Amino acid sequence: MPPRSNPTARQVRLGAELRKLREAAGLTTTEAGALLGGNQAQISHIEAGRWGVSASRVRQLAVHYEASNARLVDALCVMAEERSKGWWEDYRSDLAPGFLDVAELEHGASYLRSLQTVTIPGILQTEDYVRAIHDGRIPPLPAAVVDVRVEFRMKRSQILDRDDPPPFEAFIHEAALRMRFGGRKVTQAQLRHLREASERPAVTVRVIPFAYEGFIEATQPVSYAGGPLTELDTVRVDSALGGRSLYADAALKKYRAQLEVADGAALGTEESLRLICDIEREL
Repeated sequence: MPPRSNPTARQVRLGAELRKLREAAGLTTTEAGALLGGNQAQISHIEAGRWGVSASRVRQLAVHYEASNARLVDALCVMAEERSKGWWEDYRSDLAPGFLDVAELEHGASYLRSLQTVTIPGILQTEDYVRAIHDGRIPPLPAAVVDVRVEFRMKRSQILDRDDPPPFEAFIHEAALRMRFGGRKVTQAQLRHLREASERPAVTVRVIPFAYEGFIEATQPVSYAGGPLTELDTVRVDSALGGRSLYADAALKKYRAQLEVADGAALGTEESLRLICDIEREL
């Protein structure tokens, strides 16, 4: 079986966690491969997400690595057994892997937290707002590419329509609410959609006002996806050059702290709603 050329975000994460366990045990890939009756390449491919691994093989590796966190091992076994393809796989030939990674991350999250300073969070955007953002790209994107990206982003919002949607807490800077992407009517419709979304039981929208005098290090959009346990949380940081998924302990700690700062800076839900209404009327 040839190695996968484009492993999914879940496959990459599973491999990364197995690598952490191996390194914690002080074993090289060659030594770990020998324990499985294989070689160094076998372990390298598994840890890169390029080869599949069964739950029984995960438990075998955990025994060799003397992994003591039973809950983590159980969660990794569940990840190993997840074979079904999500709706985002239909776009693999049209979009870069990073787009698919975001959708897969949101789909599997236990909860989501977002910090945005310039735009509205992706799963709360209207179609016209999404299109306005993509139409403003430099150099311009072909119309067919924009159509696919808009369609894909709108499908991501469907996680909020599930019977068991992940709790989603959005911290949005007032600056993002006042940006007139697409013009006055598009912005008004977006703010109205944001208000309506905030009425969903699973959605919490809180605004960081201009009046806040502190500094929040959030020049890039930040999405924090909770895993089945804290060790499997993931941070997604986006930029004009692309996005990165981070799950090193130091990175998770940093962005959890950043979101706590945002929590202390943001208005309450009712005050946030009133500010959104005021801005919508001012347009």
